[in-house]
Amino acid sequence: MKPIPKKRVCSVARSIEILGDRWIFLILREAFFGVRQYDQFQANLGIATNILSHRLKLLVENGILERKQDPQDGRRFRYKLTEKGMDLYPITLAFMKWGDRWLSGQEGPPLILKHKSCGRPLAPEMCCAYCRQVIDARDVAIGEYKFENV
Repeated sequence: MKPIPKKRVCSVARSIEILGDRWIFLILREAFFGVRQYDQFQANLGIATNILSHRLKLLVENGILERKQDPQDGRRFRYKLTEKGMDLYPITLAFMKWGDRWLSGQEGPPLILKHKSCGRPLAPEMCCAYCRQVIDARDVAIGEYKFENV
């Protein structure tokens, strides 16, 4: 009898199934900047309407954005980040930080964010929730893998 093949359960793979498209994060970026209406997303991104419609539908179906009728114009809809969507902000900041460091060139970062509390330029770091030390890949050990039968 052959052993049943097993596949690692992976949160990265699960996330990429929903978020693994460049348009998704560009739509999210615009939502974090306060864009709420379809035509604003389309104008800011220069994205084809069929692609935008599909990605917005995907984000709504996965609870990342909510779609509500516009109170000023009942023919239109507004999109707003849900709590699940807001949890993607650190990932967006990580993309931005990496791009600023490795892709900006001599002209420097194209956008500077400021921390509202202290007024200084934002320098996001990932840290341990317990000891608050900044971490990178060399500071993390793998604990336990979970597998599912295929």
